[in-house]
Amino acid sequence: MIPWVKIDVARVPGGTGELRLMQRGSEFSIMLGTNELMNSRLSGSEAALATLAAKKIEAVQKPHVLIGGLGMGFTLRAALTVLGTGARIVVAELVPAVVAWARGPMAEIFRGSLDDPRASIVEADVLGVIRSHPRTFDAILLDVDNGPEGLTRKANDALYDAAGLQAAYTALRPRGVLAVWSSAPNAAFAKRLRQAGFDVNEVNVRATARGAGARHVIWIATKPS
Repeated sequence: MIPWVKIDVARVPGGTGELRLMQRGSEFSIMLGTNELMNSRLSGSEAALATLAAKKIEAVQKPHVLIGGLGMGFTLRAALTVLGTGARIVVAELVPAVVAWARGPMAEIFRGSLDDPRASIVEADVLGVIRSHPRTFDAILLDVDNGPEGLTRKANDALYDAAGLQAAYTALRPRGVLAVWSSAPNAAFAKRLRQAGFDVNEVNVRATARGAGARHVIWIATKPS
């Protein structure tokens, strides 16, 4: 058995924990304490976050998309694959080290996606980006923390409370889509989405691209026209 090796550590701004980038052979893992936040072998649900949202906005010729959380880049790569040449994709990542890992030890996983002219990275809290861009985005894709139940940073809860969802609603154009990844169902969150004015569809997806592994949840919340 190849042992795990710690490659780097990073503090989470505004959080009490420490992210650890681990490597075992060609496999990478990002850990917070004893919790694995993401693994390079488990990309299916993160990619589905992009593909499911893109399907809802396929009639938009030049979609403007915001991704909250860079992670291991699976959502970004999927978005670049399914969206056209006219797309603009902004990724907001709070932890500078995660961006450095993407360009450094995990560069092979990202496969040049950070150099795609359609994509740009901002080192910022995605909630701040949302609040400062009303009626701007055709889709907002959130893969921040562990879903609506914050794990890495208490302030992330503000993305998923009533005020945060209202900010997302305001940042979307008519018929825009808010897509949210979660490690588990959350009936209270689904209710808040509807109370914010969204039409909501809850989709269960598998963790791996081949349809195996843990079941995760993606909410596809559409703003009416």
